[in-house]
This record gives sequence, C-alpha cells and structure tokens, in this order.
Amino acid sequence: MADIKEILSDMTLDEKIGQLCQYNTQEVVESTAGITGIDENLGLTKAQVDSIGSVLNFANAVEMREAQKKHLENDRNKIPMLFMMDVIHGYRTIYPVPLGLGASFDPELAYDCSRVAAKEASAGGVHVTFTPMVDYVRDARWGRVMETCGEDVLLNSRMGAAQVKAFQGDDLKNPENIATCVKHFAAYGGAEAGRDYSRVDISEQALREFYLPAYKACIDAGTTMVMPSFNTINGVPALANKFLMKKILKEEWGFSGVVISDYHAVDDFETHGYTDNRKENAKIVFENGCDIEMCSTVFFNNLKSLVLDGTFTEEDIDKAVLRVLDLKDKLGLFEDPYRGASDKIDADEFLTEENRAVVRRAAEECAVLLKNDGILPLSKDTKKIALIGPLADNKEIIGFWACMGKPEESVTVKEGIKKLLPNAEIEVAKGASYIWGENSTDGFEDAIKAATNADVVIMCVGEPQDYSGEGKSRAHLEMPGAQEKLIKKIREVNKNIVLLTFAGRPIVLSDVADDARAILHMWYPGTEGGTAAANLLFGDANPSGKVSMSFPKSTGQCPVYYNRTNTSHPKSIEDEDTYLPFHSNYIDCGNLALFPFGYGLSYSNFVYESLELSRNEMTKDDEVTVKITIHNDSDRAGKETVLLFMRDMFASCVRPIQQLIDFKKVYFEAGERKAVEFTIKEEMLRFWNNESQFVSEPGEFRISTGCADNLILTKSLVLK
Repeated sequence: MADIKEILSDMTLDEKIGQLCQYNTQEVVESTAGITGIDENLGLTKAQVDSIGSVLNFANAVEMREAQKKHLENDRNKIPMLFMMDVIHGYRTIYPVPLGLGASFDPELAYDCSRVAAKEASAGGVHVTFTPMVDYVRDARWGRVMETCGEDVLLNSRMGAAQVKAFQGDDLKNPENIATCVKHFAAYGGAEAGRDYSRVDISEQALREFYLPAYKACIDAGTTMVMPSFNTINGVPALANKFLMKKILKEEWGFSGVVISDYHAVDDFETHGYTDNRKENAKIVFENGCDIEMCSTVFFNNLKSLVLDGTFTEEDIDKAVLRVLDLKDKLGLFEDPYRGASDKIDADEFLTEENRAVVRRAAEECAVLLKNDGILPLSKDTKKIALIGPLADNKEIIGFWACMGKPEESVTVKEGIKKLLPNAEIEVAKGASYIWGENSTDGFEDAIKAATNADVVIMCVGEPQDYSGEGKSRAHLEMPGAQEKLIKKIREVNKNIVLLTFAGRPIVLSDVADDARAILHMWYPGTEGGTAAANLLFGDANPSGKVSMSFPKSTGQCPVYYNRTNTSHPKSIEDEDTYLPFHSNYIDCGNLALFPFGYGLSYSNFVYESLELSRNEMTKDDEVTVKITIHNDSDRAGKETVLLFMRDMFASCVRPIQQLIDFKKVYFEAGERKAVEFTIKEEMLRFWNNESQFVSEPGEFRISTGCADNLILTKSLVLK
C-alpha cells in the first residue's frame, strides 16, 4: 500500500491540480480511439500533460501501456494515470443493451454479464468504467434509454447494484476487478421532450420518489465514483446544484468517493446561460465537491488562482487529490501501473467460449415475446424459410456504445439459423432500408418472391443500432424506411409472418402488430444475438423476458409509463383505450401502452391461481407474507418473472395506481405448481411526501400480481 500522504507532500500545487484533470488519451500518445464528446484543441502545456491524473478513450491495452509508460517517464512524481472507459454492455464480448438486460428482471444475470465485462476490460487496460447508468426513464424518444434498465425505480436499483458488485468484486486490487462510476446524477433521464441534454424540471417529491433511489442503491453497493449529469435541474446545472451535490450526495448519503464531471460539462455553464466566467465555474463546481474535470481546462486555468486569492486553501485541493490518489492505491496502481493489462491487442480473455455462452444466455433471457398466436416455436422440420428485412443478415446487432465490440465478430440471424438448421432452404432478401428517409421499394420484388413459396417468413426489422444512444433522440418511434410498407406487402402473399424486431428502445408497432402472427423483440442483443434468435425461434430456448419500458401505441403518448397517478375526470383501466368526452384521454389514441411494463409471453403457460396474505392487517412493526400460487400448465419448462405490485389507495400525496415493490424470477418444470412467496415490510409502503419525509400512512393498500395494466389477482391490506 502506498503512502499517498507522503506522495502528496512532495507535489507542487500545479501537479496537484493535474491530478484533478482528465483528457482523451490522444493528449499523451497518438490514439486511434473514437472521441465521445467535443473534440477541440485544448492548448495544454507539456507540464500540464505530464501531470494529468487520468485519461479516457483509448483503443486497446497496448495503447494504454504505451501511454502509461510515457506518462511515468515524464511525471516527476511517478504517479500512474487512471484509465477510464464507457464499458456499457460488454468490453469485447457484448451482451444486450442495458434496457434489454433490464427485461430479464434478473440481477444475477446482470452480475454474470458484468463479470465477463470486468475481466475483459481489465485485460484491455481499463481501471474504471462509466457504468452503471441508472437514470430513471419514461420517454422512449430519449436515445439514452438504451443505457438504463427501465422505467421502474426498483428494477433499476437492483440491476445497478448488481453491476457495481460484479465489476468491483471484493477487492479492487484484484486485476480482474475494475472500479465503477455511477451516472448521471441526477435525473438526466427526465430530459424535456426526450431531447438529449435538455432541461429537467421536476418536483422534489418526484425526484426523491423515482429518480434518486437507483443512484443511492449503487452508492450503498460500494461504487467508487459518481458522475453528475449534463442537464440543468430546476434551472441549475447539476454540477452547480448545491441541493444535489452537497445536501443529498454528500450530507444525506455520505458519499466520500470521487466525483467526476461529464465530458466538457464544467465549461458548459456559459452555454446554459448560468455564468460567463470560467473562474466562477471552477469555484462553483469544486466547492460543490467535483474532484475531476473531464475534457475541459477550467481547473487547470483557474484553480491555482482561486488558491492564491484565498477562495480555497491548498488543504482544500489536497482533500480532492487524496480521494483520487486513494482510488489509485485501492486499484493497486502504485504497485503495478499496468494492472493486468495485456501486452497484446487481442487478449486471450476476449471472446472465449465461456464468455460467449454467458452473453448468449443473456440474449435469450432478455428477448421479449410480444405476440404469439401459436406459430412459435417453429418446427425444426421447416423446409423453406424466407428471411427478410434489413437486419436478416446484418452483423450490426450488437448495439450502440459496445465499447471494443466488433460487429464482424457477431452472429447474424442468418448465421444462427443456418447453424441450427443446416439442411433448411433459407432465402434472404433485404427488402427495404431501415434508414430514416430512405423509402425506396426497389427491394420489394425480391422479398415478395422469397416469401411467396416459403413455409414461414421471418422478418428482421427495427432501427439501426446507432439510432439510439447519446445524442440520438427521435421524434418518431415508428420503424424507419419502408419497413412497415414491406411488412404489409409480404402479408399479401404469406400470412405466416414472424417479426423479429431490433432496437435500443421501445418502438411503435401499432400499424404492423396485426400483420404478424408473432413478434419477438430482441432489443440489440450483442455478440451472440443471431444464435439466441435462432434458439428462441425454433424452441431450443424459451422466452422469459418482460417489457422493461412501455411500448407506446403512438409517439404522441410519450412519456407513457406504468406507475402513473390517477387524474381528475379519470377512467378505469378497462376504459382507458376508449374515448370519452370530458375525460383524461386522447381523441385519436388510447391511453394505455401497446405493450406495458412487465408484459411478456412464454412458450410455457403460466396460470396464476391464487394470491394469499398471511394477514389482512399490519402495524409498522409487522411483516406480511404474500403467497402467489402459479401452475405451469404446459409440457415446457420455463422461467416466469413474478411481479408484486402495491397501490396506496389514499394518501397525503396522490400515489401511483400501480407500483412495483418486489419481483422474483422463478424456474418451473413442465406441469409444476409452486407458491412464490414475498415478504411485505412497512418500509415498502413508504413514499416521499411534500415535506421531504419518507413516510407510510395508515390506510388501505391493494396488493396485486400480474403485469402493469393487467393486475390479475388482488388482495386488500390495511396498515394500522
């Protein structure tokens, strides 16, 4: 263990400030890595470059080792740099995008996938991942919904905590573990109109109730870093927001780790119209507890003068530097600055059969069967298969922000089916573009010809993988190009259509849902996506995913989400899709989602037979057991995600009409009947009131199971 206080005592003020600055690796060595933000000439001096404390965006471990070696040669104090990267859903072996991972409702699966990513990323030279992203989301127009696990705070919290524990392990000195940075604090997912970087304007009650808990869960799980968001929240940039950064993060939650700005965010205050003075920017964010500035020069150019003029003391700077040095020490960088990074571009740890097996299982368990009239699973004796659509033989199905993942290393749907059914006759036709504005029908003829004599038509459609992610907001959530028109043309010649949809978000399927006999939503499934698709289509895997974010009927419904509150002039859920004058509804579209949160079919037939409570009344010191009896009334084993909902019928703040309070994913043998048990404690019934108190109130609670908007079993529980 290094004596970081002794190291600190030998540093100049300029060198200390360098530890609080992060830039792209290309500032140190030539880099082939892409840049994930604004690319500009920062004008750094050699002395500043030599004192940099951390870098991001590097191509591989060889480049990392070269940069670290050069830095150590030039840094008088021989303090290793931290190397950070966005390892969002895998490093080289890619698993489904996080929104898809959320659809598994399986924190253990999230853990397993993250362990694969941690080991590969460490071999690739990564010390810190900017993961997990646990922003609460309700608007599918926002491109970054793909990076979070869904529209429910409990789901996000459990999946995020699992990722933190998996990446970091029990000991950060173990080179198979890397540190995590939870993001984006706070409420980035509430961007107005789903437009990236836009303002967020929400009540404190909504902030505490829905947006903050997942960040807190990750902090409780031990995350070493936190990244504040780009956006303003209630008129103040997150980095400048004392309520967020000091009152909540530091005082209430006691976070003592490293806080890092997002890319160029410290220099964005002028753009926001908040300040036009970079020295003031430095004062505000450092005072608020920001330890590292990413990819702008506000700290380098202003922190020293703030010490010299007495605004801060050098001891204030020391505290931030010690947090950075402590993280380096915990990672073992002072003992080994290269920390297990391979000396090869293609490390032996990458793309192993074991890793591929994990991500293949993830792709299978994250896929959501949205519709099935009995056509699935397809028979392996199927002779003629028409494989149609722009994603039928397309390797770009790994998803946006796949780190070092390479599309050429992925399995296409065609390859997956061909391997499973080597003797089947498979005819492939692209048919149509999936690019917005490219509406040509030139490929229709070949597609129609392929479909005409086929036993089944598998149509692989959706949005390009780079249509979701940072800066990829969409105003229209229908499938781009001429895909919808192609589906309708194919139906004219063959009604045995299975839609295999790919997207990094929920997409609008209302106009084509009736044209297909089955719809299987794959999200963006990762390296083994084509293998998983084939296994699911032909019954070697049984779908078990549930919708993690509601699929709207129309983009105009957005934001649409399950845990909404009731309104004045309300309608019952049974009437939500019927227009009634002087009620809260649309005149041209129903209120409900096309496929709501928690919805998902299986090849097994799970029959929910009963819901029983151990008692119908409880005090604040009691616990109540909920027993839900489920029968797998089929000859297929499968997994069912059992969801437990609550509704607080009357409270001092209007409560959601349905609210997830627990869930379990349970395996059932064919024909098996079992009771799934949950325990309700008083704290599960609490909410944040308008006085910022986390309370429960006496009264009636409805305890239910099913999926959102279809709660099939309900019992009443009274809190005394």
